[in-house]
Amino acid sequence: MVRPVHAPNHSGQTPGSFTPDSRQAWVRLVIALVIGSIGAVGMWAVVVVIPVVQAEFGATRGAVSLAFTLMMFGFGLGGVIAGKITDRFGIVPAMAISIAFLGVANVLAGLSTQLWQFVAAYFLIGLGTSATFAPLMAEASHWFERYRGLAVTIVASGNYVAGTMWPPIVSWGTQEIGWRYTHIGIGIVCAGLMAVLVLILRAQMGDDHVRDHANAPPPRVDLRLSTNTLTVLLSIASISCCVAMAMPQVHIVAYCGDLGYGVARGAEMLSLMMGCGIVSRIGSGYLADKIGGIRTLLVGSLAQGFALVFYLFFDSLTSLYLISAMFGLFQGGIVPSYAIIVREAMPASEAATRVGIVIFASVFGMSFGGWVSGVIFDATGSYAAAFANGVAWNALNIGIVVLLLIRARMSPVKTGPGYAT
Repeated sequence: MVRPVHAPNHSGQTPGSFTPDSRQAWVRLVIALVIGSIGAVGMWAVVVVIPVVQAEFGATRGAVSLAFTLMMFGFGLGGVIAGKITDRFGIVPAMAISIAFLGVANVLAGLSTQLWQFVAAYFLIGLGTSATFAPLMAEASHWFERYRGLAVTIVASGNYVAGTMWPPIVSWGTQEIGWRYTHIGIGIVCAGLMAVLVLILRAQMGDDHVRDHANAPPPRVDLRLSTNTLTVLLSIASISCCVAMAMPQVHIVAYCGDLGYGVARGAEMLSLMMGCGIVSRIGSGYLADKIGGIRTLLVGSLAQGFALVFYLFFDSLTSLYLISAMFGLFQGGIVPSYAIIVREAMPASEAATRVGIVIFASVFGMSFGGWVSGVIFDATGSYAAAFANGVAWNALNIGIVVLLLIRARMSPVKTGPGYAT
């Protein structure tokens, strides 16, 4: 039977037991990063194939963008479910279920003969991707104390490593063997590699037992809000920032095609954006360990809005490369900051579930943002209004983060039913 691993109980540790921030913790972290880098392939494959799928099925840009929307919805919903499984049984069973979904769904996407089948397959791909993000971030947060923020953002960087390496691969596969065989190959290869890595992770966890979190460090930040209220506010903020984030990430490939630069150039920009996002995510984790998750979130949100404005005024090939790199550097640390805030202000025993809920909200924002940007394009014939829409949503996110920062108190927290204790 697979035994799950959560935060260690420091009292009465025996020789050979797991120690936070240890070499073993870093080994687990590297394995988790590689798993996340492979498992997030579906999030970026759909972005690359939007133009060719649109042409094959004779659909509108908004209709094809529904594949991304449903994928993100499945990703978010699956994150909540996988989070509950992780809190109760550990990360390995959650990962095993996700791998099965990921492999089968990619094959189904490749075999689809109608657009609705392709869209439905991507919903299943989202479910398959889910355990590689929010639950894995929450699990990694239990392996570290001193470097918790850095660890969470390193695991979250798997999503951006995927965004760096997969778009060129999927673009090449689409050109050489077609998008259908590319999806089938992804399903077989990625599921196999992830299964091997999860077995290695299980071996690293060894005989560690389920922890009751009774001696876990208490929350460090008092926001004078119940956990449910804080969850709602973080969810609204994450929706807002991710509607803004979705415009460049989902449509940069199609945008470059419309401007006459070609989809291959757009795939390169997306890869560059995600590569810079890796630097941003890891840097934001280091920053969060110094100044806290809320301040780190505010820095990232302000910077993201700044970068979005540039898309409104510049569209030359060189400028788009530069702006995409800047956008990646500015926004990479935003989503992991929510997971860090949850661990700073909420009970450790609810970490995976609460992170899953907030990440679900963020991917809802990504999915809605990807879809509504396509709809705005269909209505206006350009992406200018879609970029302006992103700037407005980003402003709402900043307002909520400022409110939380005002309420933040680095002092003994409140106790009692419903509060983050």
